[in-house]
Amino acid sequence: MSGRSLLELIEGPEDLRTLSHRELYQLAGEIRDLILQVTSKVGGHLASSLGAVELAIAIHRVFRSPRDRILWDVGHQAYAHKILTGRKEGFLRLRQKGGISGFPKREESPHDVMDAGHSSTAISYALGLAIARDLLGEDYHVVAVIGDGSLTGGLSFEALNQLGHLKKRVVLVLNDNGMSISRNVGALSTYLSQLRLNPRYRRLKDEIKLLVDSVPVVGQAADRAIHALKERIKNFLIPEYIFEELGIQYVGAVDGHDIAAMEKDLSLAKDADGPVLVHVITKKGMGYPPAERNPELYHGVGPFHRETGKIKPSGEGPSYTAVFGRTLCRMAERERKLVAITAAMRLGTGLEEFSRQFPSRFFDVGIAEQHAVTLAAGLALGGMRPVVAIYSTFLQRAFDQLVQEICLQRLPVIFAVDRAGLVGEDGATHHGAFDLSYLRLMPGMTVAAPKDQEELRDLLWAALERHEPVAIRYPKGEGPSRRVDEQPKRIIWGTWEVLREGKDLAILAVGRMVENALVAAEILAGRSLEAKVVNARFVKPLDMAMLEGIASSFPVVVTLEENSLAGGFGEGVASALQSMGFSGSFLSLGLPDRFVGHGKVEELWEELGLDGPRVAERIWEAMKKGKTGKTSHFNAGEASLRLLRGGEGGA
Repeated sequence: MSGRSLLELIEGPEDLRTLSHRELYQLAGEIRDLILQVTSKVGGHLASSLGAVELAIAIHRVFRSPRDRILWDVGHQAYAHKILTGRKEGFLRLRQKGGISGFPKREESPHDVMDAGHSSTAISYALGLAIARDLLGEDYHVVAVIGDGSLTGGLSFEALNQLGHLKKRVVLVLNDNGMSISRNVGALSTYLSQLRLNPRYRRLKDEIKLLVDSVPVVGQAADRAIHALKERIKNFLIPEYIFEELGIQYVGAVDGHDIAAMEKDLSLAKDADGPVLVHVITKKGMGYPPAERNPELYHGVGPFHRETGKIKPSGEGPSYTAVFGRTLCRMAERERKLVAITAAMRLGTGLEEFSRQFPSRFFDVGIAEQHAVTLAAGLALGGMRPVVAIYSTFLQRAFDQLVQEICLQRLPVIFAVDRAGLVGEDGATHHGAFDLSYLRLMPGMTVAAPKDQEELRDLLWAALERHEPVAIRYPKGEGPSRRVDEQPKRIIWGTWEVLREGKDLAILAVGRMVENALVAAEILAGRSLEAKVVNARFVKPLDMAMLEGIASSFPVVVTLEENSLAGGFGEGVASALQSMGFSGSFLSLGLPDRFVGHGKVEELWEELGLDGPRVAERIWEAMKKGKTGKTSHFNAGEASLRLLRGGEGGA
């Protein structure tokens, strides 16, 4: 078969069992080629998926999906899984509107057990499935594939703790791509893996532990000597020692690019009674030298030139993330108490240069957002000025810490909320659709959103002067500014900015929706409707002075935001207008009360009616229908008008 494509023969995982091991390696090469072919054009999570090709093949050879439940934590490593489970044609439209998701998604395939997008969840899912299986008297295997980074999340250890306690039959595959594997380690691990689940081996190990713990201690010197002896013997048993102390049997470490070796270890784990962890060592970016040399850069990557690995520029101006990173470095030069915190996203949040210039003031806590926020609280209590840089959708995981540790104590922590609004191809799990809603409900939290990269710079400097919690949310990618110098302009805290005058209606826009509002205003002007456009850069507190002027001067007020309408900016404005006795019409435009799929941001704006031309059309149609002379609220998701009467809630 060496002269023909093996991938063409694979319609599902059962077809893998007809191939020889030699053919499996040819297949692995073809899968890598397809992954590179697609991601070089549309981007994606490349390095992790390249490293997990043989692992996916071995798992699907040993286990029978979808009868056996295979869970891929996060999904960054699941491209080969998708290709092997009947989606190789769909993979050509990876992350494109109407194409397949970049993450496991239940509606796509019965082989995807859960929707994945955030880390450290698979062990909890797996334990729940195993409990349900046993309670219902069913018989299938549960396999959770987790990355070594996922174990930095506390949720993983909470799940491991209960899994070890309940002794449920679950196979955990630890895809460890943070280290290399040597020939000697591989040979030793092959031997040990065959022993680890052998009852005689386990009894011997238990006897060694018991003997060490029973050695009597007399005097300080003896105490130190015995402690050192214990540690050396424990180290001989590590890394399995940690997991087995939790009640989970350990197998490994095994070379994650040796399919035959993985099949042996996975088969041992499959036949075990109780939970087992199989430790697999893979190389991130395997088979593609640029990704092997720089796996962090190629973790989540945009389109690139496959031959050279050079990433294609996506725009003319600097990204918001890059401006944040540069500005923070300048701020740290002036303010020696400033420290930066990220949750395993040093490069993604723009903190790479900061980490080089100020290594003692940079903290990467791993995939542990709750800890990141609480660590910031401790630093603030100690007199430092923490800046926490986390993606919008990941900051959701620290909601309680934001309330209890930050806002309740009014601690001066700055939150740089990256990837706010729609992020495009990563889809529903990664859209920053809710941050305005969950941040503005917190007492004492100031919430701001810049209209462009220059205003992000200015808001960061202004926030440094405040002694209160501040969240600044901004989108992925480039903004309208083509160049951004390092000299900040002063912003009067809590104020909005008028960008265009008008007399017929006022559009209050947030963040990058400001550009769309200006486009809409220009289109409406061609229809003899003059719109005042306001950059509502402070979502909380509202600029009440300007809003009162607008309420008394305009018959129609429109809000435009890239956030869920439920609890968002529009609801805040509607409530304020109602308290002012506003008698005009109100239209709220934003993200609907549903999860938005993946696709290019511009395509999603068009679908949701949030690009400039459609915003103009929706305003035009609403005003034609809404000349009732009463205070009306036009909900963006409704075709008809809903009246705001006294005593009824806002949006």
